[in-house]
Amino acid sequence: MKKPRETVELRLERRTAWVTLDRAPLNILDIAMMEALGKTLDKALPKCDFLVFQGAGAKGFSAGADVADHAPKRVRKMLSTFHAVFRRLAEADCLKIAAVHGYCLGGGMELATFCDFVVAAESAQFGQPEIKVGCFPPVAMITLPHLIGMRAAAQLVLTGHQISATEAHRLGLVTRVVPDHELPAAVDNLLEELRALSPAVLKLTARSLRRFHAADFAALLEDTERVYLSELMQTKDAQEGIRAFLEKRPPLWKGK
Repeated sequence: MKKPRETVELRLERRTAWVTLDRAPLNILDIAMMEALGKTLDKALPKCDFLVFQGAGAKGFSAGADVADHAPKRVRKMLSTFHAVFRRLAEADCLKIAAVHGYCLGGGMELATFCDFVVAAESAQFGQPEIKVGCFPPVAMITLPHLIGMRAAAQLVLTGHQISATEAHRLGLVTRVVPDHELPAAVDNLLEELRALSPAVLKLTARSLRRFHAADFAALLEDTERVYLSELMQTKDAQEGIRAFLEKRPPLWKGK
């Protein structure tokens, strides 16, 4: 029997965990891949001081969660599985880096911008397009206002517009923008800069930053999940938006 292909790759080197999203062509996160990501973090986090997320292939970091998993019978499991990843990351002491190229959308953008550092190639495109299929991004609803302010967060979440790496850097979503061919070197340089510092002090400082500025993340995420499942997913328009996307047609909104 053929072994299923791994969609999340892990490499441990010098107390650094390199986690690669690898589901061609756009590294879209379905439930199985979210579960694999959670298991990978369980293996990696106890062994690393630094965690680097990257996407395989030429097209991008990740185009987000699989819309098919928003179907009524799967949406609760999808949400709990994906959000378990963020709960785990929020509790982890290691420093997190996202190396982003190409498309970084939806859940992919939530994952990248949840990191302490985002190093982006010039090709990177960021966006939260959930509103276009009648949904909203639960994690981004919490994190984006803290990162870039309410006005800029509203622009991204309420329009679904994509922005360039340069614009994401201007807003404060991205730490540094580099030419595409320099992305691996830029991440390596950042790691070397961080490794030259006290690992104990880095962890303490990162933990304090999160405690002071995101202490209520778990409670807010739980409340956002409740709204998503018990209110948003009960609307006709959310159901229509998902159906229309899967059927490759424009949605017919009913306003209810």
